[in-house]
Amino acid sequence: MTEDDLDEPGGADGPDAARTDQEFVPPLDFSSIVFPLYTQALIKLGIFPDPLNPESGVNLELARRLIDLIDLLKDKTKGNLQPEEQKFLETCLQQLRLGYLEKSKTIR
Repeated sequence: MTEDDLDEPGGADGPDAARTDQEFVPPLDFSSIVFPLYTQALIKLGIFPDPLNPESGVNLELARRLIDLIDLLKDKTKGNLQPEEQKFLETCLQQLRLGYLEKSKTIR
């Protein structure tokens, strides 16, 4: 293989060789901002296990901070979201708030 092979679209291993070595990159949309915060909040609430640290426990303070951050994002984007984006954001917040109330023993 030469440097020219790497520069050509097909390369030395064919047109799909470069694609199989790359990680999947999800589309860039509004959920790309919300979903990581939502997932981290679920982990901190103890609803999902932490894949990087399975021994970590519930951290309600950090979960509350993440929920507040998503709520701030909702306030700052008010009137600028598509209906499906707004619904996604509200659904995430509703689920997280309910989970927080259950974990904090506010409701049973």
